[in-house]
Amino acid sequence: MRLLFGGIAAILIVYVLVIGGLYFWQRSLLYVPDRQHPQLGDLAHAGVREITLTTADGLSLLSWYRPPSDGAPVLAYFHGNGGHLGYRTNRMIRFAEDGFGVLMLEYRGYGGNPGTPTEAGLHADAEAALDFLSDQGIPPSRLVLYGESLGSAVAVHAAARRKIAALILEAPFTTLADAAFYHYPFVPVSWLLLDRFDSLAAISAVNAPVLIVHGERDRVVPVRFGRALLAAAHEPKEGWFSPDAGHDDLSRFGALDVVAAFIGRRVGSQRVAR
Repeated sequence: MRLLFGGIAAILIVYVLVIGGLYFWQRSLLYVPDRQHPQLGDLAHAGVREITLTTADGLSLLSWYRPPSDGAPVLAYFHGNGGHLGYRTNRMIRFAEDGFGVLMLEYRGYGGNPGTPTEAGLHADAEAALDFLSDQGIPPSRLVLYGESLGSAVAVHAAARRKIAALILEAPFTTLADAAFYHYPFVPVSWLLLDRFDSLAAISAVNAPVLIVHGERDRVVPVRFGRALLAAAHEPKEGWFSPDAGHDDLSRFGALDVVAAFIGRRVGSQRVAR
C-alpha cells in the first residue's frame, strides 16, 4: 500500500512540475520569433520599403509597406507566431503581382524590434499599423485585414473594432484555449493561459465579408476550428478548405488564388486573375 501511495505521490509531483513549467514558459512556447533584422532584398524592386510604426506604448516597430496604386485594395497582413517578415517574402511578391498595396506588420520582439510579445502587445501593434494606413489616406472601403494562424486572432480583434472592406483568415483557431487543449489535453489550459485570443467571441462583432482558408490536414490548428469560426461569422462569408493542405503549405494548393479572387469580388482589384 505504501508503494502504491508513493507511486501516486511521485506521479502527482511530476504532473505539478510539468504544469508549472508550462505555465511559466507558456509565452516561450506561443511566441517563437526570429529576432534577426529581415532583409528586403529583391522586394525593394517590387516597391516594398521599410517603415517604422510607433505604438501607443512608445515602441518603434520595423515593418514592410508597399503603397497601393490609385484605387487598389490594401492588405494589412498579420503573420503567425514564428519567424519574422523575411519568412513571408513570397507572400509580399505575390500580393505585389496581384496589384495590392500591403502593410506587413512586424510585431514587438520579432525581427529585431524592441519589446516582448503578449496578446495586448500584438493588439497594440496592429492598432499602430492601422493608424498608419489611415494616416496614408487608405479608406475603410479599400482596407483588407489578413491574419495568418496566430495573426488570425490579431486580425479578428482589429476587424471587430474598425470599419474594413473584408477579413481573410488563414488557418485560424477559435480560441487559444481550444488550440492549446488540442496539443495539451492533460493540462487545465483555460485556467493557466495568460493570453486568451478569443476569436470566437470577437468575430460576432465583425461586419465585413469574411473568407476563411484552411487545410484539412492541418495538425497544428485542426480544420474544425476554422469551420467553427466560419459558422460563427456573419454573412457574407466564404470558406475554402483544401483536402490536401496542412498548416504551412496552403499557398501550394491555391489558397492565394482564392484570396485574390475573393478580394476582387468583395473589394475590387486591378488584377485578380492568373
